[in-house]
Amino acid sequence: MYRTVAIGVLIAGATLASGCATKKFVRNTAAPIQAKVDQVSDQANRNSGEIADAQRDLKSLDERSETGISAARERAMTAEGRANQAFDKATTADGVAREARTLSERNREELVGIRAAFANLDQFELSRHTTVLFGFDRDKLTPEGRQKLDEMAANLSPEGRWVIAVEGFTDPIGPADYNLALSRRRAEAVVNYLIVTHEVPVYRIHQIGLGKSKPVSDEATREARSKSRRVEVKVYTTGSLTETGREVSALR
Repeated sequence: MYRTVAIGVLIAGATLASGCATKKFVRNTAAPIQAKVDQVSDQANRNSGEIADAQRDLKSLDERSETGISAARERAMTAEGRANQAFDKATTADGVAREARTLSERNREELVGIRAAFANLDQFELSRHTTVLFGFDRDKLTPEGRQKLDEMAANLSPEGRWVIAVEGFTDPIGPADYNLALSRRRAEAVVNYLIVTHEVPVYRIHQIGLGKSKPVSDEATREARSKSRRVEVKVYTTGSLTETGREVSALR
C-alpha cells in the first residue's frame, strides 16, 4: 500500500514539474516573438507615415510642376506673339523700304530733269520789269497795281523758258520783324493775282519778302518812303516771250 502511495506521489510530482516547465518554455519562446511583432508593427506604422508624407510631397510636386508648366506655356505663347509682331513689323518695314526706294528713284529722275532744265540758267536775262506800289501798312493791290500786272503778264507764252521773280519791300518805318512779314504778304498778293487772273503756273514764280532791307532812297522824305512800299516783278527768259518753239520748257 505504501508503495502504491509513493508511486502516486512520484507521478503527481513529475506531472507538476512537467507543467511548470512547459509554461516557462512558452513564456521564453513567446516573449521574443511578441517583441518582434511589436517591432514590425512599429516599423509598419513608421512606413505608413513616411508613405503618407511622400504622397503629400508628390502631390505638392505635381501642383508645382503643373504651375511651372502653365507659366512656361504662357511665356512661350507670349514669346511667340512677340515674334509674330516683330515679323509683321519687319514685313511692314520692308514694304516701306521698297516704297522709299521707289520714291527715291522717282526723285532722282526728277532731279536729273531739273538739273537739265537749269543747265543753262545763266543764260536767263531780264526781259520785263514792273513795280507795284502799296499804301502805308497795306498789303492789298490797288487798281493801278493790277493794271501794271496785267500789262506785264500779257502775251506770256505757255511754252518757252521763262520765270518770274517777285520781291516784296517796305519803307524803313517800324520794327524789322513786322516789316519782313508785311513785305511777304505784299509779294503773296502779287503772286496770287498772277496765278488766279493770268493762270501763271506757280512753279514759274519765285517770291521773297525782304522787309525794309532795300529802300529806294536813303532820303527820309514822304515820297521816298512811298516808293519803298513796293513789290518788284521781274520776268527772266532765254528767248522771246511770245515764241512757241518746238521744245516745251522743262519749267512748264
